Amino acid sequence: MANQLLSTAPRRETLPESYVRPESQRPRLSEVVTDADIPVIDLGCPDKPQTISRIAHACRSYGFFQVVSHGISPELMLQVMAMALEFFRLPAEEKAKLYSDDPAKKMRLSTSFNVRKETVHNWRDYLRLHCYPLQEFVPDWPSNPPLFKEIMSTYCREVRRLGFRLLGFISLSLGLEEDYIEKVLGEQEQHMAVNYYPECPQPELTYGLPAHTDPNALTILLQDQQVAGLQVLKDGKWIAVNPQPNALVINLGDQLQALSNGRYKSVWHRAVVNSVHERMSVASFLCPCNCALIRPAENLTADGSNAIYRSYTYDEYYKKFWSRNLDQEHCLELFRS
Repeated sequence: MANQLLSTAPRRETLPESYVRPESQRPRLSEVVTDADIPVIDLGCPDKPQTISRIAHACRSYGFFQVVSHGISPELMLQVMAMALEFFRLPAEEKAKLYSDDPAKKMRLSTSFNVRKETVHNWRDYLRLHCYPLQEFVPDWPSNPPLFKEIMSTYCREVRRLGFRLLGFISLSLGLEEDYIEKVLGEQEQHMAVNYYPECPQPELTYGLPAHTDPNALTILLQDQQVAGLQVLKDGKWIAVNPQPNALVINLGDQLQALSNGRYKSVWHRAVVNSVHERMSVASFLCPCNCALIRPAENLTADGSNAIYRSYTYDEYYKKFWSRNLDQEHCLELFRS
């Protein structure tokens, strides 16, 4: 099965039929808004109330924002991207040792999204890593490239610290205690997806990843600084999230939409590809512990507002998410009260 990896296949002149979307599902790249004003929030701003207000606006209106002055050094971010690209350029036989299409595996190299279930594939290879607790998982990470474990684990620790800081801001922006969300989510798991999107001969016919929402709590994305590909659905239009120097993209997952009783959005987003450049991204996911009970915060229903979503455990949600296709209806719809 490892021969399905796009990163080891020769360059193609036409798109294989198994990647071609039906006409009604294609990305219509000419209609994408490329000059949208995605919020960029400076976490180094000394005016904390202003930062909280800006985050609240971004979470209500977009479900996405970019952050700068976030505390992760530009040098480390460059090292992570360089290490990711070096990994996908390893010889085919080296990568074949790590290949798996089993979504339950803690560490796996695979392609598309869920090759066992889907009928149309996505133009992506990815390395999926579990990252917390690090000492438990790092020994099983790739040993090649030689610095992979060291650089990626350093980045994981920095991302986790940033994620908890952001959850504090988001809690405060909802009028909750700063540690409310962190406490509700329990001992949070952390995953990473190192994504590789090769040059694509016919990008208008396929996706790197089709429209989806994230099932977790918070996603922190390190984008390719040279090649755009992330797009967000806002007001019925797809808008491009153009890379900003040294910025990280933050998006809310489904669990924060549920905890906020629908005030904040876990929005549809997708990754598109292009015919000229390969593209990398590194997505880090903070996830509730499996037994965490997810329900709207009591403060957000104290005014008599109904709870939009019923209570459920994250384990129940995650299993439901993986039993579906990526681009089906918003998984949260299955948990409406």
